[in-house]
Order: sequence, then structure tokens, then C-alpha cells
Amino acid sequence: MFPERFSNLPAYAFPRLRSLLDAHSPGGPVAHMTIGEPKHAFPDWITEIIVGNAHEFGKYPPNEGSPELCAAIAAWVRQRYGVALNPDTDVMTLNGTREGLYNAAMALCPEEKAGKKPVILMPNPFYQVYMVAAISVGAEPVFVPATAATGHLPDYTRLPAEVLDRTALAYICSPANPQGAVADRSYWQHLIALAEKHDFRILADECYSEIYRDAAPVGALQVARETGADPERVVIFHSLSKRSNLPGLRSGFVAGGPQSIARIRQLRAYAGAPLPLPLQRVAEKVWADETHVVENRRLYQDKYAVADRIFGDVPGYLPPEAGFFLWLPVKDGEAAALKLWTETGVRVLPGAYLSRATQDGTPGAGHIRVAMVAPMDELKDGLGRLRDCLYGD
Repeated sequence: MFPERFSNLPAYAFPRLRSLLDAHSPGGPVAHMTIGEPKHAFPDWITEIIVGNAHEFGKYPPNEGSPELCAAIAAWVRQRYGVALNPDTDVMTLNGTREGLYNAAMALCPEEKAGKKPVILMPNPFYQVYMVAAISVGAEPVFVPATAATGHLPDYTRLPAEVLDRTALAYICSPANPQGAVADRSYWQHLIALAEKHDFRILADECYSEIYRDAAPVGALQVARETGADPERVVIFHSLSKRSNLPGLRSGFVAGGPQSIARIRQLRAYAGAPLPLPLQRVAEKVWADETHVVENRRLYQDKYAVADRIFGDVPGYLPPEAGFFLWLPVKDGEAAALKLWTETGVRVLPGAYLSRATQDGTPGAGHIRVAMVAPMDELKDGLGRLRDCLYGD
């Protein structure tokens, strides 16, 4: 016997991509532009910290994070957003933010809302863990279009009151993956007011917050504190994967009101996988250093300029405000990805693989996602081949 609740899940995006492309030979030198795995250098002093603390691999790490790491995270949140957090009650470290985004639903979603099956809202396209978290807790996932018509962010305010009254949690990603759109202060104010009115929590995925074109994105918790919202209204998620080019460190954090964090910590005590202590020592130092973050952001800003130059005259091109993805318009994402692979060797992700089909269609079907993570020379070459293949005269 196996559970039926996962029986209609499509294959995950990357196995699905392999099924589409791998039976075909590449049409040129392979350029991997599918996964958001940063290739910029991380700080060179990290290895020394691991070696210097290697003896702590012989200890069980604290589930919620070491006091020093939680303090470093709280200090970063204060410096970045002007929000004071108690590191003992308002913060918990994560073994990668995907763990936290999943387990937050486990810890915070009630069995019923308004006497009915609860709803969890999410943008469409979306990071796939949102949907699986909703299914896992027996909630109804409601997919809300995040398209050009809505500024590439979901407009939850237009949902029927019946849906909003049943809503327990609402996921939102800003800067958005895959579109690079940023929720401004007004967007957060309206969403927080909606959550206050209908009594649901906002799960704010802010993993791309430190990679941006011009102004630093405003934070959800920052606006919640400014507006005097319920302290439990917003829970934020951050990571060192993108900010510091450390996807393999698997280090992130969740922060919010003490009641929310207490429930997430309790679940972690039973079912979590805490970060090994030597890696927590690394994270502690990395959160405290901004020099490498500024340089990393400069490299991505150079990449924005390259993308703007190559695609600036392509109809429908969306210059990303933040993050490191291009969300490029095509007639059919799968057909475009296959053509690009077989004719040039450039490998991208069809937008439909990040979306869910609804009665209004599949929002990502007419796009491809391109990760701008390769070194600059490789990026220029790959983007040039992509443009010539898909948008050439």
C-alpha cells in the first residue's frame, strides 16, 4: 500500500528535463543553464574555519542552531532590515531553506480553517516544495497566476472571500523565482493587511534577497513590523546558497514570531536534520561578512547588463529586477528547450516544469528559465547561442 496523495505529482523538474533532452545529442558544446547553482567563488577563508572546528564533527549539533549562529543571524536581520529579533526565541537554523519551507507547513498549518479543509496559497509558477508541503499536510493548494498581468507576483487580494477565509498559509517568493520580480513595500502592506483580515500566515521565501539590480528589496518582516501587524503574521526564510555562493553548505534560517518558531523548533526536535557544528561555525562567520556579498552582487549586475544587451530588442524580454534567472518568452517552452539543445547544446528549463496546469492554463508554458550562474565568458557564449537559435531573424 502506498499513499494516494502524491499519486498525481508530475516528475520533478530536472528528471523531467532529462527525459525530454537526454535521448538527443547536443548540437554544440554543452552549456548548463538550468539549475540555480551559483558558480561564483565563495570566501576562501571558509575552509580554514571547517578545519579549525573539525573536532566538532564528533558532537551532536544543537537542533535549533548554536547560540553563536542564531545571534549572528539576528544581527544580520537587524543590520539588513532594521528588525530586532530575539535569537533565543525568534530564529532557527535550517539544513537548507527547502527543509524549512516544507516543515513550516507541517508545523503551522491547522487541520481545519473556518470548519473546512485549509487552503495554502502559492504563486504559479512556483518553487515546487510549496505544493508538496500543502499536499503533505492535507491542505488544498491554490495556485494563483504570477504573470505579466500581475507584475509577475500573485495577486491574492482578488481571491474570493470563501477561499481567503479558509487560507491558513500563503507562500510568496520575493525576489521571485523564476521571474526576478520584487515585492515592493506597497505589495507587502496589502498582503499583510489581507492576512490580518482573514487570519492567515505569510511564508516569505526571500532566498534571492541579496542579488539585485539597483535597490535592496524590502523585507516582509520589515514591513510587518512597520505596520504593527501580529508578530506571528509573517515567517521569513533566508539562505547562504545564493547570497554567499554556498549551496553545498545547506545553511539557511527561518525567523518570525516566537510562537511560530517554537512550533517549528518542536518539529525539528523530532524530525529535523541539524547542520553539523563545523558548518554552523562557517555560517556564523559568513552571515557576519558583507564584503563578499557586495562583490557577488556586482558580478550579477554585470550579468544583467550582458543579458540586457543580448535580449533587449526581443519582444517581451523582462529585465530581471533581482535574482539570477532570465524568464524568456517563447511559443512553447518544451519545444524551445529541445530545439536549443539539439541545435546548440545550450540546456535550459521549460517554464511549464515550474508551473501547475489550472483551468486558466499553465502560466509558465510560454517561457524558458535560464540560470545566469556560469562564469562570464561561458554566460556570454551561451546567451548568444540561445538568442541566435530562438530569436534570430
